[in-house]
Amino acid sequence: MSDKTYLDWPFFDDAHRRLERDLEAWVPPNTGGDHPADVDSACRELVKRLGRDGWLRYAVGGTDCGGRFDAIDTRSICLIRETLARHSGLADFAFAMQGLGSGALTLHGSPQQKQRYLAKVAAGEAIAAFALSEPGSGSDVAAMACAARAEGDHYVLDGEKTWISNGGIADFYVVFARTGEAPGSRGLSAFVVEANTPGFEIAERIEVIAPHPLARLRFESCRIPRENLVGAPGQGFKVAMQTLDIFRTSVAAAALGFARRALDEALFRATRRKMFGQTLADFQITQAKLAQMATGIDASALLTYRAAWLRDRGRNVTREAAMAKMTATETAQQVIDSAVQIWGGLGVVCGHPVERLYREIRALRIYEGATEVQQLIIARQTLASYQQPSAG
Repeated sequence: MSDKTYLDWPFFDDAHRRLERDLEAWVPPNTGGDHPADVDSACRELVKRLGRDGWLRYAVGGTDCGGRFDAIDTRSICLIRETLARHSGLADFAFAMQGLGSGALTLHGSPQQKQRYLAKVAAGEAIAAFALSEPGSGSDVAAMACAARAEGDHYVLDGEKTWISNGGIADFYVVFARTGEAPGSRGLSAFVVEANTPGFEIAERIEVIAPHPLARLRFESCRIPRENLVGAPGQGFKVAMQTLDIFRTSVAAAALGFARRALDEALFRATRRKMFGQTLADFQITQAKLAQMATGIDASALLTYRAAWLRDRGRNVTREAAMAKMTATETAQQVIDSAVQIWGGLGVVCGHPVERLYREIRALRIYEGATEVQQLIIARQTLASYQQPSAG
């Protein structure tokens, strides 16, 4: 059983502790499976179950649109992702993408957009997707080439997006495109594009080491009604970054869930595996490894829930979210690698929990801003806040 003492930290209140306890009781032993024969169907079923039983209400903001709260509670999002990730990477994915895909609408959608989409997302009746990355611009959002031009009551969208989670199964996509109000990142806008819109197609399905729905999207003379513009023209970069500030912190929480499960598996093995007349846990070299794993997890949790707590208090957390995401994902990779080592040959057998975790964690160090991008963000924010001492 994972250590739950972190729930006593002052970042949380009793409602958060009840949430974690109730979700832990809800999650069945196999939440849809991590090696399903049909990943698309498994994800659709997970979204339905998460919506039916009320968990997706936490992924959207606005009680009048099906949300649990008027505004997204970041700590709740993080607790849900951490808990689901300990049990099933696919369940965590299904929950997280509903929040990320609809987050721009929660933050900047018009009343009509919120009513049309958010209630269905919260109920698990519509699947959402967030389409930002392109073949030539991932972390460098300012290099975006996908463009939308105004034509009467519509925008006409042309270009491609790639690495889009829920690509191929989503009912609607929040798509970011260059509209040209200003150079670079100041000339981007966000749009809702429904999956059946003429001129939109799934150009390619992408298979990755931890299977989940992923695709490259293509837009050719795709006409989008003006009312599908999310926020103001030219504000797309702001819309994207504010959405990522919520869910980047939750990526750290998912990494925590993977790491805690890995530590549990390592402890189980170390205390039972006999070698040279004693258990693995009796060896100092094993104890040192377990100490590093446990300390790294606590350090990651402190950074993660600090960022979530600060955002829930209305603070800008670009720097704190980057610290949490970088530390938690890099630490989880190290913790999981150590767990594989402790399990030895069994740790690399397909389907073993630590083998699954080894595949699951790798993408988290890349998506929603690779570790190297988080380092740039942290450094720039730190330099910007530094007050140079006056001469003399």
